[in-house]
Amino acid sequence: MLNFQKILKTLVDHKVNFIIIGGVAAVAHGSSRLTQDIDVVYERSDENIRRLVASLKEFRPYLRGAPPNLPFQWGEETLKYGLNFTLVTTLGAIDLLGELTGGGKYTHLIEHTVLLQIFGVQCRCINLEKLIEVKRAAGRPKDFEVIAELEAILEERK
Repeated sequence: MLNFQKILKTLVDHKVNFIIIGGVAAVAHGSSRLTQDIDVVYERSDENIRRLVASLKEFRPYLRGAPPNLPFQWGEETLKYGLNFTLVTTLGAIDLLGELTGGGKYTHLIEHTVLLQIFGVQCRCINLEKLIEVKRAAGRPKDFEVIAELEAILEERK
């Protein structure tokens, strides 16, 4: 079972620079959809990668869907030489994105965020307009279903 609160609190407590996107962001903006993972865009600076690695280390990150014997070493070098990671941890599934289709890197997305209380933790979340834009850019069938709901929420707010 995914422990949203513990994952977010851990990232915040370790001062990781990240932005909530995906299903959790949709729910934070009022969507009624359920999600099975947490998606974040993380800043790719050396210091932030160091904090991110330290924050998740005790929760044994491993590549989601990979064979159990595949050698995978969670560490700074892994994150520096990779970009996007779909992980399973003892707290649940987390997707770490160094770059988001239709949204770019953390530094590009930061201006399209809002501070929200999510599962009792204050953190940066992609704003509703940008969330709709990146879901449209992703072009997945499951995203098109959510886009209609998010657009209705946006219209209601106006």
